[in-house]
Parts: sequence; structure tokens; C-alpha cells
Amino acid sequence: MRALLIRFLVTGVAVFLAITIVPGIDAQSLSAGLAAILLLSLLNAAVRPVLYLFSLPLIILSLGLFMVIINALLLQLVGWLVKGFVVEGFWASVWGALLISIVSFILNLWINEQGSVELVIHRSRPPRIVNPD
Repeated sequence: MRALLIRFLVTGVAVFLAITIVPGIDAQSLSAGLAAILLLSLLNAAVRPVLYLFSLPLIILSLGLFMVIINALLLQLVGWLVKGFVVEGFWASVWGALLISIVSFILNLWINEQGSVELVIHRSRPPRIVNPD
């Protein structure tokens, strides 16, 4: 349950940034923005894996770029289903999907399944200990 809530929060931050940065994506009210976040999170959890599976040959041929198209189509679907959440045109949905994917990826790198922020620093070799002799 907590992991699902964290995914909603990550998607919410990403969608908010897309609304702020990408021209052509707009939420006309707070409730429309929240509904869009909820619906996009549910579509990403339930529908997107099935779409990825069915379009696997296209994803492989395009070296993964077709995943952006799938995400853009899901974002346009959310814009069509949620009144007050506007996605104007295909390119706005592509740029919005790309931004949402990048922001979600970065935020998911820092957040573990328990919900705490994790920062791991890897060293190539252990530090040298100098003897006082």
C-alpha cells in the first residue's frame, strides 16, 4: 500500500512539472490535476505493461523509442478522459511523456520500496590507512 502511494506521489510530481514546463499541457483545476495523476498512475500500472508486451517488436526495432509513443498515447488518453486536463496535440503529449518518464525515473532511483530516500555512494577502492610509525 505504501509503495503504491509513493508511486502516486512520484507521478504527481512528474505530471506537475509537465504541466509547468510543457506548453500544451494544462490542468484547469486542482481536482482535474489530481484526477489526471490518479488515472495516469492506474494506466501506467495496469495497461502500460500489456501495451509494452504487445508492441515488443516495435520497441526493439526502434531501440526503445516506441515506449515514448506509448506513454504519449496514454497521456493523451488521460487528457481525453479527464475533463479539465488538457493535452493539446501529439507533440505536447510526446514532450510531456518524455518529461514525466525522466522525472519518474530519477525520483524512483532515490526512493526505495519502504518510502525512504536512499543515497548510495560507491567507492572504487577502500581508503588507505596510514600507519603513524
